[in-house]
Amino acid sequence: MIRTALTELVGVRHPVVQTGMGWVAGPKLVSAVANAGGLGILASATMTLKQLEDAIHEVKERTDAPFGVNLRADATDAKARIDLMIREGVKVASFALAPKQELIAKLKDAGLVVIPSVGARRHAEKVAAWGADAVLVQGGEGGGHTGAVATTVLLPQVVDAVDIPVIAAGGFYDGRGLAAALMYGAAGVAMGTRFLLTADSSVPEAVKQVYLGKNDTLVTRQVDGMPHRVLQSELVTELEATNPVSRTLRAVGNAARFKKISGQSWKTMIQDGLAMKHGKDLTWSQVLMAANTPMLLKAAMVDGRPDLGVMASGQVVALIDSLPTCGELIESIVTQAEKQIRGIDLQ
Repeated sequence: MIRTALTELVGVRHPVVQTGMGWVAGPKLVSAVANAGGLGILASATMTLKQLEDAIHEVKERTDAPFGVNLRADATDAKARIDLMIREGVKVASFALAPKQELIAKLKDAGLVVIPSVGARRHAEKVAAWGADAVLVQGGEGGGHTGAVATTVLLPQVVDAVDIPVIAAGGFYDGRGLAAALMYGAAGVAMGTRFLLTADSSVPEAVKQVYLGKNDTLVTRQVDGMPHRVLQSELVTELEATNPVSRTLRAVGNAARFKKISGQSWKTMIQDGLAMKHGKDLTWSQVLMAANTPMLLKAAMVDGRPDLGVMASGQVVALIDSLPTCGELIESIVTQAEKQIRGIDLQ
């Protein structure tokens, strides 16, 4: 077994994290990862508060192992979600954006481990100074919202800058990657695309086959106004070519559909939009475009219609050709990493 600062901090057997992917990281996948000894993280941004409560209960029924919940610190109901996590004894609070210092303190006082995700050294330094227990740093190879700096450049910067455990994300899929991350000084790796493409993932099989047949991704701003790495597809090509007026109209329509599914009021959605606009310094046009994301992802990840949706993906999709169970995947990663580390010959 590979013991690191991450495994000691969270109480998992292996330094492998499954990221909180919207519409993908539900109870089935999270519990499978947890039972395999990794850290599974529920994606709550696409869930109502009641759905999140039900999802937490389901994970607890499926496993006794630690798990986490990923949430938006700027969501209108963030306080209610955090109170729920505290009541339910969730082990890890994961954030895509840096939570405020007082929020970190509240979670830590309640015994939760706080792990924000960052894409720059300065952001890691900020959350570390605020009391975060660990930080997940994603390089540009990763899927979904991503930056331009490669993991091999960003990771050592962050490891050298903070004195809390660093989890490496972006470009990882096997034991060689875990061994490399540990050599850089990371305490573990986080993977999204690799866990999406497992037998335990709830993504429709037809969509998984689309992923397995792909070897090209691109970073587009036409999904929600921010850099977003996705699989190349006809829909993405269409979005890239569509004029701003048409994109805005599409976004408004998708916002209305997400309102119906989520049960949120227009007032709440506008408040969330204001928080998003302030937190990311977006224009109103970009905020409207952000309404595209939940529905475009749902079309592929839930409805099984990749022709109508977008498929977030890391560049490692080109290297993945199988759909193992989470147990098989984590065991193979740890075993391979151990062999790589023991086999290092500097002569």
